[in-house]
Amino acid sequence: QAQVLESGGGLVQAGGSLRLSCVASGRTFSSPVMGWFRQAPGKEREFVGGIMWSGGNADYADSVKGRFSISRDNAKNTVYLQMNSLKPEDTAVYYCAAGSVLTSTYKKYDVWGQGTQVTVSS
Repeated sequence: QAQVLESGGGLVQAGGSLRLSCVASGRTFSSPVMGWFRQAPGKEREFVGGIMWSGGNADYADSVKGRFSISRDNAKNTVYLQMNSLKPEDTAVYYCAAGSVLTSTYKKYDVWGQGTQVTVSS
């Protein structure tokens, strides 16, 4: 059974950086896409970005373009979310998810991690 597991969250000051990791395991061959989402208290789950295991450029939400970057290490079955120039409004629980289509629609993703908290202080 496919599983994904995030790590790397924490508390950081505004302007700082964090790198999140997401390790995929199990039957992920049917899930060629890895997406990152976030959810702040009282808000809907929001697409951050996504990438395909097979290659190509990552896709990003406008709110994080130029600050966040997604990369992958196929040998380690790991996707990374590098977050720079963090702002207090980036505070949320961050999730990675496996899906078959690179889309910003969270319902299109089938396998979700438990999430990791990112808190940015002002």
